[in-house]
Amino acid sequence: MKIRVSVIGAGNMGGAVARGLAESAEKYEVRVSNPSVCKLDAIKSAFPEVMTTRSNYECAQVADVIILGVKPWKVKEVIDELKPIWSSKDSNSKPILVSMAAGIDIASLREMAGEGIAIYKAIPNTAVSVKCGVTFVSHEKSDEENDRIVFDIFSTLGLTEIVEERMLDAGMAVASCGMAFMMRMLRAMTEGGVELGLYASTALRAAAATMRGAAELIEKNGLHPEQEVDKVTTPGGLTIRGLNAMEEAGFSGAVVKGLRACVK
Repeated sequence: MKIRVSVIGAGNMGGAVARGLAESAEKYEVRVSNPSVCKLDAIKSAFPEVMTTRSNYECAQVADVIILGVKPWKVKEVIDELKPIWSSKDSNSKPILVSMAAGIDIASLREMAGEGIAIYKAIPNTAVSVKCGVTFVSHEKSDEENDRIVFDIFSTLGLTEIVEERMLDAGMAVASCGMAFMMRMLRAMTEGGVELGLYASTALRAAAATMRGAAELIEKNGLHPEQEVDKVTTPGGLTIRGLNAMEEAGFSGAVVKGLRACVK
């Protein structure tokens, strides 16, 4: 039996989750709501089987899982609109509520939503749209069945880690903000490749494939990154010269400083 997932909000994050889940139509029945029709039409065009509507209530009324993909300042308004859905149901038929809004903790969500509904907070990154995402998930108190449902949803979209709520900000910095950091690294590698004589398209493809290859090596070999670095840095070689030049320019320090800035 398919899990009925309703995504409220079709912006960058909500749209990414909806698209990723729509790729697994054999497991999930996906509904999406959004105020503007153009974003809904874009999803409908790519995935005709997804039900789209401008009504949040219509979208969520038969959901097993409701995922809030709206801006933080809209969360209370949306929960107030949807609250009658779970308030009128018995404990066995209430949906699971998952918020992706940054800056709103689970205690605040509980205060908004009331008792009797399972609440989760999830911080995914935009790569969930291509099922290569990273999502950090936290909950108020553990329920094995609900944990499994939420974990399976986001695991369909990529790597998923269930963590204590205090770790969510760090996870957001590394994985969500980290998407932008990786894109800037790709841009820098591309610009450097062009300076050295490559066409921009060739440099970008090579840099992206290199980044993907580095990630695969870490995941499959299970080694520390420096162990992989050692494999390509011969004494007196070119790679170690490049690494030392980057460190002299503050590369590692800049990355750590950027991550710290994301959680202040």
